[in-house]
Amino acid sequence: MDDLLTSDWAEPAPQWPRPPDGGYTVEDLFTLPALPRHTEMIDGSLVFASRQNLFHGRVIDLLSTGLRCTVPPDLKISRQMTVILDRYNGLEPDVSVIRADACTGLEQDRYEAADVLLAVEVASPASRARDHDSKPRKYAASGIPNFWLVEMAGADKHPVVRVYELDPLSKSYQLTGIHHDRLKTGVPFTIDMDITLEALDQL
Repeated sequence: MDDLLTSDWAEPAPQWPRPPDGGYTVEDLFTLPALPRHTEMIDGSLVFASRQNLFHGRVIDLLSTGLRCTVPPDLKISRQMTVILDRYNGLEPDVSVIRADACTGLEQDRYEAADVLLAVEVASPASRARDHDSKPRKYAASGIPNFWLVEMAGADKHPVVRVYELDPLSKSYQLTGIHHDRLKTGVPFTIDMDITLEALDQL
């Protein structure tokens, strides 16, 4: 009787995707059915997004709005769109600066790394290791010239933006500035935005 009750009420086992022979490629990000939103691929493995907090969403809004204030007409700002780095890596920066001529229409669902001038990651506890290590290394290896890492800092939990530029010889990022109150830089275009906690709270 106990066995019967157990089988009647048991929840069905989850059906996880099974990799094909040879492993996943980035094309599977766009063809596998029912993948969770914001799924990424790192070295042929599917990486599912964790639940994000209010800080994460507001920082994305703040940076997207600030970048659009001065973006030149030959560039566009994109948020949370897959960037194809190579056959086995498709990452989704929280914010990207893209060449305008790479934007093909409203049904577009990906960009190529060659068309990305800036990739921004807003770190969260669940993704911190990837945001600090594997993602910037892969962005750099694919030739994306600028990378920003945004984190919560201080007792008041304000945003801090670390700005990196690609060294073309070493194919690695070099830190060029740490910004707590105002983000000012000349690359990939002239940028001057308020990133204080007060600016974040106004969103």
